[in-house]
Amino acid sequence: MSAEAADREAATSSRPCTPPQTSWFEFLLEEALLEQHLQKPSPDPPPVQLIVQFLEQASKPSVNEQNQVQPPPDNKRNRILKLLALKVAAHLKWDLDVLEKSLSVPVLNMLLNELLCISKVPPGTKHVDVDLASLPPTTAMAILLYNRWAIRTIVQSSFPVKQVKPGPPQLNVMNQMQQEKELTDNILKVLKEQAADSILVLEGALKLNKDLYVHTIRTLDLLAMEPGMVNGETESSTAGLKISAEEIQCQVCYDLGAIYFQQGSTNAAVHENAKEMFFKTKELIAKNGSSSLHFTIDEERLAGYCQACGVLTSSSDDTSQQATPYSQIHSCMKSGNYQDVVKIFLEDNLTLSLPVQFRQSVLRELFQKAQQGNDALDEVCFKVCVCNTVCDVLQGRTVDVQFCQLFLKPSKEKIDFLLEVCSRSLNLENASEALKRKMAAFLKNLCLGLEDLQLVFMISSHELFIKLLKDDERKLLIDQMRKRSPRINLCTKPVASFYDIPASASVNIGQLEHQLILSVDPWRIRQILIELHGMTSERQFWTISNKWEVPNVYGNVILGIKDSLTRDLVYILMAKGLHCCAIKDFVHAKQLFAACLELVTEFSPKLRQVMLNEMLLLDIYTHEAGPGASGERPPSDLISRVRGYLEMRVPDIPLRQVIAEECVAFLLNWCENEYLTMQVPLPLVQTNPYVKLGQLLAATCKELPGPKESRRTAKDLWEVVVQICSVSNQHKRGNDGRVSLIKHRESTLGIMYRSELLSFIKKLREPLVLTTILSLFVKLHNVREDIVNDIAAEHISIWPSSIPNLQSVDFEAVAVTVKELVSYALTINANNHFWLIIQADIYFATNQYSAALHYYLQAGAVCSDFFNKMVPPDVYTDQVIKRMIKCCSLLNCHTQVAILCQFLREVDYKTAFKALQEQNSHDAMDSYYEYIWDVTILEYLTYLHHKRGETDKRQIAIKAIGQTELNASNPEDVLQLAAQRRKKKFLQAMAKLYF
Repeated sequence: MSAEAADREAATSSRPCTPPQTSWFEFLLEEALLEQHLQKPSPDPPPVQLIVQFLEQASKPSVNEQNQVQPPPDNKRNRILKLLALKVAAHLKWDLDVLEKSLSVPVLNMLLNELLCISKVPPGTKHVDVDLASLPPTTAMAILLYNRWAIRTIVQSSFPVKQVKPGPPQLNVMNQMQQEKELTDNILKVLKEQAADSILVLEGALKLNKDLYVHTIRTLDLLAMEPGMVNGETESSTAGLKISAEEIQCQVCYDLGAIYFQQGSTNAAVHENAKEMFFKTKELIAKNGSSSLHFTIDEERLAGYCQACGVLTSSSDDTSQQATPYSQIHSCMKSGNYQDVVKIFLEDNLTLSLPVQFRQSVLRELFQKAQQGNDALDEVCFKVCVCNTVCDVLQGRTVDVQFCQLFLKPSKEKIDFLLEVCSRSLNLENASEALKRKMAAFLKNLCLGLEDLQLVFMISSHELFIKLLKDDERKLLIDQMRKRSPRINLCTKPVASFYDIPASASVNIGQLEHQLILSVDPWRIRQILIELHGMTSERQFWTISNKWEVPNVYGNVILGIKDSLTRDLVYILMAKGLHCCAIKDFVHAKQLFAACLELVTEFSPKLRQVMLNEMLLLDIYTHEAGPGASGERPPSDLISRVRGYLEMRVPDIPLRQVIAEECVAFLLNWCENEYLTMQVPLPLVQTNPYVKLGQLLAATCKELPGPKESRRTAKDLWEVVVQICSVSNQHKRGNDGRVSLIKHRESTLGIMYRSELLSFIKKLREPLVLTTILSLFVKLHNVREDIVNDIAAEHISIWPSSIPNLQSVDFEAVAVTVKELVSYALTINANNHFWLIIQADIYFATNQYSAALHYYLQAGAVCSDFFNKMVPPDVYTDQVIKRMIKCCSLLNCHTQVAILCQFLREVDYKTAFKALQEQNSHDAMDSYYEYIWDVTILEYLTYLHHKRGETDKRQIAIKAIGQTELNASNPEDVLQLAAQRRKKKFLQAMAKLYF
């Protein structure tokens, strides 16, 4: 026992009952834990959680006599605790795999920073500027460990993490988790900013050709001794645990490969570097053996990385290209050699080496290419799908839906290929009985599902089918087929006259009905219906698909057609045309409607007008989705047809309300306000609510620049919308005799329902019209007396300030409508600053302060070139600034509050001083002082820090006051320029924080 240990034992044996003045951690943990687990040989390693305990105790803040929280002191107790944490890590040989699994990012960051500190890495030094070759071995190793961990943490943070289902909510636990998450995010942000430097450090480490050493318990003890007692041992090349140069290179290559692979998602050339690093790692492991490494490498993950790099990069080594089917398939897909893809899949059906997920992903990619217009890929998709299906059958999986869809139209060629794949995928001589039964069951079910008996015969007469199915099974199959088709007599052997046997009528009708459902060619539809009606006159073929829907106003007229063939044809053409229109397949919709129009023109003027109306609606949709989307005005004949539809007075014509709605929205979107205001017939306004609404909107938009007294139409529009948003009240007597009030949300008092109004507004795109109707709803929202947080909007002054019957308005529905309208308006133009201010006010009124600040700042940014110009005063009004101040205050960002108080026309010193007195500010505090230009606020800050004894912060405030451009003797334009520059920098910093 050493003299120091003897002294320590004597001290503990004579220890009094009262606790010592120094920390109990200093004695108990150092002696009991450290000596028990670290100094004595023990089969069990110390728990990694000891590191957490030591570092938490060492980083606890202290409280001074004035009850002010101070940073943890640098005393003997805390130094010993940090040393204990380092000793536990040294006992674990600094294995990052072990440490990362058990320690959080903040704790491991603290531990490695302590390692840098004790290894004499100067604080604040950029590692990339240090020459690793000239440093002591333990110092260089500490730098390598830190930068390896930084790279590994960045890579790990990019992986998706499964969310853990939370237990019962506990406030203190949730606060602790939130604080740790914020701290982790901040550390990750710094690590990502320094990622380029860390990569350079590791790349430099690859050039080192010497062994390094990492601290052990002994070297850490030596460092903790008095400087005069060490004699430079820790500086020598033999101090610590030796890590060979090849092992260092192996670890660094693996970590560099991981970060290169992650960056390769945006830069394909980087994948080559990743591939080189991973292959070099494999060579070093093969050379030295993984058992010789102090730090383990996940060889399964390494193999996955190597395989991915082999697929994503083109190799110059032909043998490696031929080695893996993945790279071959990738090369074939890139070059468009799809037949070789089929060949590889067919060959793999014997070996079954490709994973099912990979097979499915290749098939999905081929389907996507085919859907983009490459018709030649249809056959390839079918062949790959067949290969996948046979593979699934042999491995006991269910048959995929895609296979069933592709076999809806079987042909001799498809059956031939299927039988070829089945034959080549099953080696009958060596196959097990289980595989044979699976294949036999698949072929038998395939026969039962086919309607064309010629195709059934092709399968049942094939050599593979005969070998797989026993005689009694084939007989049973024939009996099943006979019951399904009693007119056909199947036999066990091929019959020469089999192909001459006609199929049953039911089979033909089913096939034709199926073609009728799928076809969108009007002439093919007509031909199929003629054939079907030639077979039977008892069926109504417009009913065979429940997806065919025609509006009721049209259905009654169409179903009144006496001729059944004509009735079916008109109904199906219109139903398919409406469906194509709904899915924006305007080309086929136009063909179907044109054919239907030509048909009905011969016998029904009423249906002719119906089709003309539907074709008008189709032309509106086509223009709005095509040229209109890029701002091109519609042709004059289309505008004339829209007007003609609105003015049409043909009696007994069934009309769909949506056409009138779209016509009015179309005229408003293309600024046909003159027509809607002056030329639209009065009877039309009185009978069509959408025309009336459109006229009032157009007239209000025309009068907006005029004097206030000329805004009669604005008042009319206000009254119409108020009526729509009003609810009808009813009194109902309950069982107890009391009278209760019932509100009906969807009232019929107005010209339309509120939901219909909202649907109509969402068809509008003209900014002035949207702004007008939006400001009306905002004003209606603000009229309510108990609303404290009013919403600001453009042109809000044109609307009345009161409502006679306030109780009749459903203000909850109004609030919901305002939110929906603002969200819709921002999809039309996300950079309209007035709409952004409305969105911010809504969030402010609902206590969502962070979101409100986001939109207030976005509104300022879009109208000032990201604050490089001055924000217009009509955007950042005093009301907006005060709301931003309140948001910052409630988010505990008190320094930001003080800065924003300067933005007001008259600086609010009272609020600013009160905010600066707060000590629990969540913002950057003194780093914001450079944005303050008001000398009075800076002087108060100086006084406040002097009073608190905060010397460093006081010096920052004094430095800010000392800026020459803030001198009160300067000309006014210099002071304004200084203020404007600080405003710009502050708002840009805020935007980066909240965007």
